[in-house]
Amino acid sequence: MRLLIVSDSHGLTDELTEIKEHSMEIDKLIHCGDSELESDHPSLEGYTVVRGNCDFDKAFPEEHVEVIGGHKVFITHGHRYAVKSTLLNLSLRAKEVGAKIVCFGHSHYLGAEMIDDILYINPGSIRQPRGRKEKTYVIMDIEKDEINLSVYDLRLGEINGFSQKFLLT
Repeated sequence: MRLLIVSDSHGLTDELTEIKEHSMEIDKLIHCGDSELESDHPSLEGYTVVRGNCDFDKAFPEEHVEVIGGHKVFITHGHRYAVKSTLLNLSLRAKEVGAKIVCFGHSHYLGAEMIDDILYINPGSIRQPRGRKEKTYVIMDIEKDEINLSVYDLRLGEINGFSQKFLLT
């Protein structure tokens, strides 16, 4: 199972459509909020999208939970969980819903880490990255309990040396 995870596009439309070029090889497209678009915008077609603090269309859910590749995935923007200062609130919610993988945004910082057997993934931002210059999104491959993450820059493609592997228990 292969997922493409993006967040914090803040009004970009052509770029979301361009990213979908991977869709021939992608099973699921995820947008972790702050698209600043209407829920029926053509650029979001095919994406599972949650509502960010800069999204005003109430048709977006605040969070989404789904079993993908045999693992429960929790998708949220993160602003309601204060992710800019701590992952504690987000981890409590992830445990509450029984998630093994959490996809979130809000901080615009690219990151992936395993905490208490839960994988947290922030794809960064394709509009306004923080902490680095690359405008990033992530492709996640799920093969049973093995997760492989690859990081992509909007213009440069895959960033060498940024791939990570995780094992879910």
